Amino acid sequence: MEFFTISLLNGISYGLLLFMLSSGLTLIFSMMGVLNFAHASFYMLGAYFAYSTTVYLGFWPALFVAPLLVALLGAGFEKYCLRRVHKFGHVPELLITFGLSFIILEMAQLVWGTSSVDYRVPAELSGPLFTLYGTQFPMYRGFMMLVAVLMLIAIWLLLTRTRIGLVIQAALSHPETVEALGHNVPRVFMLVFGGGAALAGLAGVIGGNAFVTEPGMAATVGSVIFVVVVVGGMGSLTGAFVASLLIGVIQTFAVGIDYSLLGAAGTVGVTITPQTFGFALWKLKISQIAPILPYLFLVLVLIFRPKGLLGTREG
Repeated sequence: MEFFTISLLNGISYGLLLFMLSSGLTLIFSMMGVLNFAHASFYMLGAYFAYSTTVYLGFWPALFVAPLLVALLGAGFEKYCLRRVHKFGHVPELLITFGLSFIILEMAQLVWGTSSVDYRVPAELSGPLFTLYGTQFPMYRGFMMLVAVLMLIAIWLLLTRTRIGLVIQAALSHPETVEALGHNVPRVFMLVFGGGAALAGLAGVIGGNAFVTEPGMAATVGSVIFVVVVVGGMGSLTGAFVASLLIGVIQTFAVGIDYSLLGAAGTVGVTITPQTFGFALWKLKISQIAPILPYLFLVLVLIFRPKGLLGTREG
């Protein structure tokens, strides 16, 4: 029971961090039809900006300053770069965001170096939140979960209960009508892209000190957030939330299970012989295959439900 409860809490906290990352990518795709390959790089920038801001101002100002700086960079990129290639289709959009990810990586290494930086959890949040079955649950993980839930509520309220949200959604399906009503559609898209980048930056502020802030952090999470977006359903914010929690919980439980595939199969009453797909494969521990589980989940979803769990839009 202890393993189940602690793993579930850790899985939910990790899943909510994935949602913070994937929500911005989902919004950008659902509103603009752009798959931003540089999204994880904005996450990395958020962590580095937060580190630098923390050195001079502390963590709490960094929680607001870093996402704002990332939003400005994202909005500027959309206005001066992405907008110019938008008319040529999806391939140039993918290529320019792919190129941006390499530029950001090289710039980060030039400014902050190639090794990890000393970006730490603030002292106010470094203790345990509570103790369960003798195991302490970190206060900072609880803070991560709170921020992610508040962010979800804020996005939902913005898109469904405000005039700005209605204009954004209308600009997606009827841009000519929205422009005829006096709204600047290109500016709306710029704000959407900047807002999506800001969400990635916020995830970087929260996740950078919980894990490690270093140049490879974008590559570490980049592929996983695309898995989340596809599994949840392209453009579905609710789907991204569900997929983030599923992947976070499944991967966390898998990491903590020290059984081999052979032992796990025997537990559920399945008999494995040495000739079954190769006996060496069944000697692998579940914890060893945990990193590939999200991608296995992705393959299964694409085979049986190509639109994703809650998706309604084709990629």
